[in-house]
Amino acid sequence: MIKFIASSTSLYKNLMALNDVAGSNSSQPILENFLFELSTNQLKVTASDLQTTISTTFEVETDSEGEAAIPAALLVDSLKDFPEQPLTFIIDYEKKSCEIISETGTYNLAVVNPDEFPRAVDIDAQGTTVIPADVLALAIKNTLFAVGNDDLRPAMSGVFFQLTPENATFVATDAHKLVRYRRTDVTSDDVAEFIMAKKPLSILAKSLLPNAEDDITIEYNSQNAIFKSERMKLVCRLVDAKYPNYDAVIPKENPNHLLIRRATLLDAVRRVAKFASKSANQVRFDIAGNELVLSAQDTDFGNQARETLRCDYDGDDMTIGFNSRYFLELINHLDAEDMRLEMSEPNRAGIVFPAEIVDKNEDLLMLVMPIMVGS
Repeated sequence: MIKFIASSTSLYKNLMALNDVAGSNSSQPILENFLFELSTNQLKVTASDLQTTISTTFEVETDSEGEAAIPAALLVDSLKDFPEQPLTFIIDYEKKSCEIISETGTYNLAVVNPDEFPRAVDIDAQGTTVIPADVLALAIKNTLFAVGNDDLRPAMSGVFFQLTPENATFVATDAHKLVRYRRTDVTSDDVAEFIMAKKPLSILAKSLLPNAEDDITIEYNSQNAIFKSERMKLVCRLVDAKYPNYDAVIPKENPNHLLIRRATLLDAVRRVAKFASKSANQVRFDIAGNELVLSAQDTDFGNQARETLRCDYDGDDMTIGFNSRYFLELINHLDAEDMRLEMSEPNRAGIVFPAEIVDKNEDLLMLVMPIMVGS
């Protein structure tokens, strides 16, 4: 028998950080549980779906040592309705039960054999990098939305980490759009490249990083990566694929530069795109002088729209088309008042940058592929 006392709100907050992993692999019933591991005045809770394992450690009142597997969904659902108060947990191995004693009542959950719970792997790390938590959060925010969902292209199902002694680069693409986020204030002693799947990155952004006050240590080898803060640890499998040569699709010479208010362009494209063909979602950009004309049409239904915007433009007259859905995704995730669109030819990708550099250590490039425009 083991016993501990924990704050209801603290326990709920810590379990919610793990909840997106618990129960997400229904093929093994044990994974629908949290693994509780007690040591003197400390509780470690772990959730796993086999691909990703996340754990958190925090203080509780106990002099017990032991472990138990407790149903995750029922426990979290129960805790959310408790006001702040101490809760006493008594886990009886013989009865296979966990009794929760509150100020007003008692509640019993069934527990299962913790020996069946999969343990996180100890990887033979081939490299280690330290990244400030806020920087890693920015890297995930700026790239995760551009990750692809095509099962036939597993390399594009995650974010590409490229670590060098000069910088750290994070890339995501779905073949229609691409984002490259680079930091010159994050470096690695050795060159390393790996692909992080979308799910563990989402969990990192939602659970580990908001609770991390300082740096995140990343350990990795060819198969796994570990992300560690002071209280939490996430272990995940890496995507086993070779990332495409993203640099080859970024046009190097782009003499045509358009500067415009991001919100102005965002709203205008949204309005015009409603009248585009639903199969192509094409919005046409006609740029000449300091004037940008946006237009779209759906010939099957006779719908069409046209808007004229003022802009700062330096370059040759240009007509280029973009899929409005991909274009809007990019500029909607661009955190800047003004944006710059650089182009070379109508059949080459358009590149989006923030107009002003706020952080000298940060380099953000967004790319969207064009659609051929008819005459």
